Order: sequence, then C-alpha cells, then structure tokens
Amino acid sequence: MMHLRLSTALACPAERVREGVLSPRLLDYVAAPLVRFTPVDPPRFPERWCPGAYLVAMRLFGVLPLGTQTIDLSFPPPRPGELVLRDNGQGKLIAVWEHRITVVPDGPLATSYTDELRVDAGLLTPLIWAWAYLFFRHRQRRWRRLVASGFDYER
Repeated sequence: MMHLRLSTALACPAERVREGVLSPRLLDYVAAPLVRFTPVDPPRFPERWCPGAYLVAMRLFGVLPLGTQTIDLSFPPPRPGELVLRDNGQGKLIAVWEHRITVVPDGPLATSYTDELRVDAGLLTPLIWAWAYLFFRHRQRRWRRLVASGFDYER
C-alpha cells in the first residue's frame, strides 16, 4: 500500500470549486487529454455526482484502452466549510484505489484543493503510484487553468 497527497491553491471561492468537484463535466476537463473516461454502467453520467458506483472505460490520450474501473463515490462527513468526496474505486489491476478530494476555503476568494490517494496494486503498486502522481499533478494544473479562465471549459 502506498500513499500520495498533493494540494494546490485555487484563486476562487470554495463554493465554485465544490460545484466543479460535483460535476462529471469537470472530470472530463481536468483529465483531458491524458485520460478519457466513458460511462459504461450506467450508460450516462449524471448531471451531478451522487453516491454510488459508476463503471467507466478508460483510454490513455483518448485512444489506448486502459480497461475499466469502478468509480465508487461517497461523501464522508466533512469539517465545517469543507467538502470531501471519496472514490473507493476498483479495477482488474488495482485492488485498492481510495482517492479523496478535499476542498477547504482559504478566505473569500481562495480555496485549498487536495488529492489524497491510498493505492494497492500488488507488485504494480509503485508504477500505479507514479502514474497517479503525474495524473494528479496534471489535474491540479488543469484546475488552475480552468479557474484562471473564469471556468471557460473551451480553453
């Protein structure tokens, strides 16, 4: 089992970040172009994430199949003012993928966004951890870009 924790500061209100975290559209934006998630079961993502399991097909750079993964969402009790989203996902290669996103206000126009991961993929754990590190850095960079653009998803 390996752990990872990465945080970034976002220059916008925490409520705006919370709304983004709850949007499947934002997942598409922050993962692109590295990974594309396509819903399998159910066949469409909801407008807003709800607790439950979502089976997705993943493609590296939108082309190379990476197999399927279950995104299993829950919302653990947060501290006042925070949002915590937990993905207790699983796949064929990954036995444990516990990803937590925490959103904490840092003032009226500033937010701390944190990705935390516990991962276990047997002998592949160090490789999966390294990929997750790069992927989360990419996601956080895309978050900062989206905030800087005023949440213009077309940029």
